Amino acid sequence: MAAHHLILGKLEDFITGETLADTFDERIRQKIARILVEDKGYAKEEIEVRRNIHLVVDGKMGISLVDFLLKIDNRAFGIIIFGPGSLVSRERSTIAAARLVEDYEVPVAIITNGEDAEIMETKSGRIIARGVDAIPSKEDARKIISNTEFNKISEERLDKERRILYVFDVLTQKECDDFTCSMPLPPGTGKK
Repeated sequence: MAAHHLILGKLEDFITGETLADTFDERIRQKIARILVEDKGYAKEEIEVRRNIHLVVDGKMGISLVDFLLKIDNRAFGIIIFGPGSLVSRERSTIAAARLVEDYEVPVAIITNGEDAEIMETKSGRIIARGVDAIPSKEDARKIISNTEFNKISEERLDKERRILYVFDVLTQKECDDFTCSMPLPPGTGKK
């Protein structure tokens, strides 16, 4: 994968304490992490960061990333995926990730750009709330979990979700990387 982000140095991950590359996107992820702990009441131990979803579609492999996996009593309640820009274009892939990240359908799927958020019910794909302030608190999560049946998804449905996520996250990124790598640099900016 090509590097497309300006690296400003290093920063410490708020949840894990790991040292990460300091980018504008990572700063927003860290802001979201702080909101989850300081405003929404989650313990750091209830937040798994950077969960990979390994995808195999027609013999081709790829990886999709869930920025935050929220767990209550070791049961995944929700995912949060960060992406700059428009949220609507990432709704379907976020739902797919919520159906693939565990061996059951995670009930809440959230897409955010750091300024806005869409909170979706995974089962229906319906937006149930909007805005970063509407991200469910730990107390809200407990209520949702108590009213949720954590069912496995059929293999046929999982295959469809893998294909959707593969197209959105793997092929789109590869296309973007190929396009960026093949673009000529403006005169005087260095060698290609």
